[in-house]
Amino acid sequence: MRLRSKKWAKPFIDDHRALIIDNPSAELMKGKWASNFQNKRPIYLEIGSGKGQFILENAIKYPTINFIGLEIQPTAVAIAGKNAVESGKPLTNLRLILGNGADLTTYFAENEISKLFLNHSDPWPKAKHEKRRLTAPNFLKSYAEILMPASVIEFKTDNLGLFEYSLTSFKNFGLVWSDNEISYDLHNEIKKNPANIETEYEKKFASMNQPEYWIKVNFPA
Repeated sequence: MRLRSKKWAKPFIDDHRALIIDNPSAELMKGKWASNFQNKRPIYLEIGSGKGQFILENAIKYPTINFIGLEIQPTAVAIAGKNAVESGKPLTNLRLILGNGADLTTYFAENEISKLFLNHSDPWPKAKHEKRRLTAPNFLKSYAEILMPASVIEFKTDNLGLFEYSLTSFKNFGLVWSDNEISYDLHNEIKKNPANIETEYEKKFASMNQPEYWIKVNFPA
């Protein structure tokens, strides 16, 4: 969902360059994210981080992991950054990229990312838009390039059509999962993912009794 532009968004981004990184600075960070974080801890990436609720809560809960949220909408990135600043936490383990996730190798080097999150991605239901789906083979290929061997993708959506398409796409790409790593109704099977952190959309749809589809897929070692 595209957000209305906020007049304060660009000035906020300009004033918080250590937290929010846009182009060309983001592209120049390729292969250097460990230096940016000033440590060699694992880096987890969320594509389409929106207003940042999911990535922010993760950064707070897991201070020994580095988190990056990638989002194309300036207003959404600014809101996420504002929420991070106003959280009162130091959050030295959080960065936000204002950029397009169409080709992640623009921002990340081979094996630079340890885990990937895809939450409530645009389903792009028309067949002619298949390549725009974040679980399409062209995207999986780019994920494989930036992820470390044996890494994980966690995928959540409220769209059954996209979920079933993604299962086929994952399988055809050689990704694997166990029975405990997939749910067609996560909130009623939370034992499969007890550490689940909800996104903004997830909370909204849960209040409407909409099932949350979830899977954790594994790349080969």
